[in-house]
Amino acid sequence: METRAARPPYPSLDCVDRAVNEFDRALRAVAGVHRAARSSPAEGVAETELSEAQRAHAAALMRVNHVGEVCAQALYQGQSLTARDASNRAALEQAALEEEDHLAWSAERVHELGGRLSLLNPLWYAGALAMGIGAGLLGDRWNLAFLAETEAQVEEHLGGHLESLPEADARSRAIVAQMRTDEARHRRSAVALGAAEMPAPVKRVMRVAARVMTTLAHRI
Repeated sequence: METRAARPPYPSLDCVDRAVNEFDRALRAVAGVHRAARSSPAEGVAETELSEAQRAHAAALMRVNHVGEVCAQALYQGQSLTARDASNRAALEQAALEEEDHLAWSAERVHELGGRLSLLNPLWYAGALAMGIGAGLLGDRWNLAFLAETEAQVEEHLGGHLESLPEADARSRAIVAQMRTDEARHRRSAVALGAAEMPAPVKRVMRVAARVMTTLAHRI
């Protein structure tokens, strides 16, 4: 008589560990508690005198950047959970780890400028996580295409912030410049892994969604 291998009554320890790690990552991103592996690019850059209006403007821009990184964490999490190829999953997880630095750097700078983080971070995270899962379910080529286009738009967005930040705010500018360099590298990595070309209508929808997010995050 053929016997069937008994199924373990509980999830494997690896699955439990991963679930705990993913929950911890989500909680830290939403709560604004971040760990940076790299020193902030602003370290060693002298703080300069800014007017009250300049500080408020810079804080709002850095809050927007922090929201973008909250969304990036959720996107990477959703995409890595649904990625089918192990090497693609590893690349997504590595990029997410690197961008945790961005979370810490931007949050720290917001507080230095006397600002606060977005009150809508839980909403941003939930929406981006759903988008990441959806992209992953379409298959790895489209998963990577979504990543590449997201990074391209973030790179462009950060370039705009470099133009808008006060010239005297060297600390914020150093952080944004390094974030932009990292985003460009992640975009190139996604393309090298075989990302498809995102259709133009989808790119436009992504830009509209990003505009709504940045407008709200600038204020709330």
